[in-house]
Amino acid sequence: MKTIHASLSVQGMTCASCVGRVERVLRALPGVTQANVNLATERAEIDLDDAARVEQAIAAIEKAGYSASRINDQSEDNLAQRQAEEAGRLRLSLIIAALFALPVFVLEMGSHLIPGMHHWVAQNIGLKISWYVQWLFTTIVLFGPGWRFFKAGVPALLRGAPDMNSLVAVGTSAAYAYSVVAVLLPQWLPEGTVNVYFEAAAVIVALILLGRFLEARAKGNTSEAIRHLMGLQVKTARVVRDGQAVDTDIQHVRQGDVVEVRPGERIPVDGEVIEGHSFVDESMISGEPVPVEKTTGSRLVGGTVNQTGAMTLRATNVGSNTVLAQIIRMVQQAQGAKLPIQAMVDRITLWFVPAVMLAALLTFLVWLVFGPSPALTFAVVNAVAVLIIACPCAMGLATPTSIMVGTGRGAQMGVLFRQGEALQSLRDARVVAVDKTGTLTMGRPELTDFIVADGVDKDATLAMVAAVESRSEHPIAQAIVKAAQNAGLALPALTRFESVTGYGVNARINGATVAVGADRYMRKLGLDVGAFSAEAERMGAEGKTPMYAAVDGRLAAIIAVADPLKSTTRGAIDAMHQLGLKVAMITGDNQRTAQAIARQLGIDEVVAEVLPDGKVDAVKRLQAQYGPVAYVGDGINDAPALACADVGVAIGTGTDVAMEAADVVLMSGDLGGVPDAIALSKATMNNIRENLFWAFAYNVALIPIAAGVLYPAYGLLLSPVFAAGAMALSSVFVVSNALRLKRFQPPVRAR
Repeated sequence: MKTIHASLSVQGMTCASCVGRVERVLRALPGVTQANVNLATERAEIDLDDAARVEQAIAAIEKAGYSASRINDQSEDNLAQRQAEEAGRLRLSLIIAALFALPVFVLEMGSHLIPGMHHWVAQNIGLKISWYVQWLFTTIVLFGPGWRFFKAGVPALLRGAPDMNSLVAVGTSAAYAYSVVAVLLPQWLPEGTVNVYFEAAAVIVALILLGRFLEARAKGNTSEAIRHLMGLQVKTARVVRDGQAVDTDIQHVRQGDVVEVRPGERIPVDGEVIEGHSFVDESMISGEPVPVEKTTGSRLVGGTVNQTGAMTLRATNVGSNTVLAQIIRMVQQAQGAKLPIQAMVDRITLWFVPAVMLAALLTFLVWLVFGPSPALTFAVVNAVAVLIIACPCAMGLATPTSIMVGTGRGAQMGVLFRQGEALQSLRDARVVAVDKTGTLTMGRPELTDFIVADGVDKDATLAMVAAVESRSEHPIAQAIVKAAQNAGLALPALTRFESVTGYGVNARINGATVAVGADRYMRKLGLDVGAFSAEAERMGAEGKTPMYAAVDGRLAAIIAVADPLKSTTRGAIDAMHQLGLKVAMITGDNQRTAQAIARQLGIDEVVAEVLPDGKVDAVKRLQAQYGPVAYVGDGINDAPALACADVGVAIGTGTDVAMEAADVVLMSGDLGGVPDAIALSKATMNNIRENLFWAFAYNVALIPIAAGVLYPAYGLLLSPVFAAGAMALSSVFVVSNALRLKRFQPPVRAR
């Protein structure tokens, strides 16, 4: 049965209990196999058995008290715009609340701050009139800017599913109602308890709005990576139609269209150069600042910046199929993911708000029965403090904000987390297993050594050897031909060509006989290769297989062709060792070559001469021996091992099959992305742990204080006003701490 994936925008969630409620509603629907809801991205990612059930999911979310809509490639998620609009609304609400709450606070609490203030109010305004003014201004605050808490919190409370808004609504209305009774019906209250707490209700709303506003601004910064990526998408392209270049909306560009790109412009779509030469800044996908040369036949990626020359390209991928669109999609999916660590948080927060309301009720009853006079006043104030201080906003934001910033920073570095879970599991890796060809090496043979005997002309000999090898399609032969062409050598014509099976090849060139082959071919021709013994020994130690060339019966040159190591490979492996990881190489190459490369690079363990299923067996053996394994590969033959490993890491310059099987994609094709990704994973998980610690420690420590446990010993009580300030600051702290990940510096590139 085919699974349909849908992304929904969910609005109206304010805390962790909202997230748990939406998830519970979605998972209860028939046909929904998986549902993850994210507070920071305001998204729900769901897997269903039928596309028609998406509307049922939206209806269920709306029935639970939130609003939802579907996100797809045509209707892009406008999270940034919504966050900006919400921040604007909060700013206006905050200004109004602050303007009316400040006089209430000054009238009631001024005597604690300014000597003689109480007498001045009593003599010039009158205590009763002061209370009426406070009542009026508090009413404006509660039912103006503070109405949002009642509008969302009361229905949630009536549904038996209270959330953060419910806590604020109950807490402020308790303080407000008690104060109204004290003003209008003081005879209803016991003697000595006739006090007003309008300032608590008004200032609580103002402070929580301040926290929400700061939180909204900070959350806007967490989605900066997505906004930056979307900003790289070009709006128009210069398409050649009927022989004329016409500016065309990017949505109307089709695969196969011919597109012109001028110097300094962003490349509009993925394509292949059919005319022109330039250098292109590809740092947005690779993280590497050095421009890449592009000539006829070169691949271009949409969103990268053309620098010096004009080019014409043929579009190969457009719309949602471009590399940039896929990167944005991968980052969004990773940011919306739920890490295993979040499961514990979800279980706690699901029952947290009801538990807080019970704690507030117990606080009220204990103070009412056992508290000193005036017991009712103490009971109300402390119960309100418990309700206000325990809002679980920080818990709900602790994990998703770190994931958003961490995956966004990864995208800027060219490390794409296709699966959000990889952000946690990569941290636990004990072994990094790497494929050789295309991962450690360039993935294509090159002429690495061409050493001639004394008195032999190097260029002339290379030209003749290349001419002989030009008759062969073997990669080694093609590497020699390419080296001669790159040196600008003209290949002489052949008059005869012969292949000697198992030995080598020979040909007649300008009247001379040229033979190329292994040492056994030279011995067959009666030639002694001892003159090159030192070079042959060195090449063997480097994992290269030497070949020889002879001209007219005289040994002329020793040749080596190898797949050269990438310049960044050694530094990347050193960085992995510094992170405390073992590095293993799993390759289908011969044992001798593999061991030689391992010695050069300092690789800890080698598994050579294995087929694709042998790579899977090797990964399983490493898992059993050392623990979690991250496997790095680039080819189709690596796909089974990538899927089998705890974390599969694909080199972005490799095949689509490998990238589909992987959890993490390194866009640069640079192995240095592996220690970068692991270090980022460790930093992100540390950040999440810090956030969770402070979110939980804050509640564990302050709820008892708000309930009044310090009063018997120290006479200390936590004012509801300070409780509101502390609650607001806890959310701001969590988001600000997550934003520190934007400054993360990868270990390889930093060095």
